[in-house]
Amino acid sequence: MLKGYSVVEQTQNKSPKKVVKGEKVNSNKYKEFNFIDLFAGIGGFHIAMHHIGGKCVFASEIDKFARITYEHNYKKWSPELFENGNFNQDITDPALDYNKIPAFDLLCAGFPCQPFSHAGLKKGFGDTRGTLFFNIEEIVRTKIEAATKENNNHLIPKVLFLENVKGLRNHDKGRTFETIKSRLEELGYEVRAEVLNSKNFGIPQNRERIFIVAWYKDLIKVNDFKFPYGLDQEGNAIYDRAIRDTESVNTTVGQILLDEKELEAFEAKNSRTYTISEKLWDGHQRRKKEHGEKGNGFGYSLFQDDSQYTSTISARYYKDGSEILIDQSLLEKRPRKLHPVEAARLQGYPIDEKNANEKFEIPVSDAQAYKQFGNSVSVPVIKTLAKEIINQLLK
Repeated sequence: MLKGYSVVEQTQNKSPKKVVKGEKVNSNKYKEFNFIDLFAGIGGFHIAMHHIGGKCVFASEIDKFARITYEHNYKKWSPELFENGNFNQDITDPALDYNKIPAFDLLCAGFPCQPFSHAGLKKGFGDTRGTLFFNIEEIVRTKIEAATKENNNHLIPKVLFLENVKGLRNHDKGRTFETIKSRLEELGYEVRAEVLNSKNFGIPQNRERIFIVAWYKDLIKVNDFKFPYGLDQEGNAIYDRAIRDTESVNTTVGQILLDEKELEAFEAKNSRTYTISEKLWDGHQRRKKEHGEKGNGFGYSLFQDDSQYTSTISARYYKDGSEILIDQSLLEKRPRKLHPVEAARLQGYPIDEKNANEKFEIPVSDAQAYKQFGNSVSVPVIKTLAKEIINQLLK
């Protein structure tokens, strides 16, 4: 490890904070299945699938620092993934033969949403070339064609599980999403999509993302997929959108924060402070005032222990922390940024786990850690959806 963050080191006699209530997932009750993890980041999908019996047979991530974090945490679960060349660096590499990707039941992908190229636009919205979704489509198509050629339905990917920004649904007046949906339908999949918010799944973060679940109709005879909109106080899925905000598990920002002594220990260990500088704080206040005078809401956001949730953490958080600053006025200090451990908790990563085999660790610098958590999926949302995919589609 380069940094070796471990909350347990600082909290020997203190129970780790739990972000999500409810029963612990027992992977033994699920049948094993293979999955691939595309645009993998630091493995939010990997954690969720591992906990319900999934085995990762192929993963792809282009960012070199995210790759460090990914291998550091998942080599203990899937050593062969990293030893047999199936941890790919660039899914768009022409030299990568999609036929050589091992057979899988479930495809996971938090794919980037790039605007369609001008060339693609000229050809109409039936063409997804020039976008990274094209690579997902081609991998699936390759497997279906191989299944047809070999007369082996086991080669067909049964379920596709995709995640993207909320704006995908309305991008270019909805045509981008409709193109993605129609292309998957042409491949033989039934497609459902829903926008879900992390704050309804026990995570104190207002983070809306679109989730797409698609299943191969000829193999899975299901008419619909019932999305969970949140988790209740006992950890049970909420299927009624109308009650998600009133019945969802209560959250507060305090549940992800280090206490004062823990933070001081980390600051002393790393010879740094997370309290922002006077110059940066003055700049935040000035910009917020200027934006306010113009009638818009841009500026920093300040949160306390009893705040219900934070705003969305983004990949740019490392720059100035403006979207999530922690109030330290009671300590007569300027606001501070989140510690990377707190950022991990804010996305539901098991960084407080006592079992070394299940614990998530941060092997990179603070700046890279902030980028990685800002780009990540919220693990409890993925875990909840993963269980529903198994129970409704793959059981």
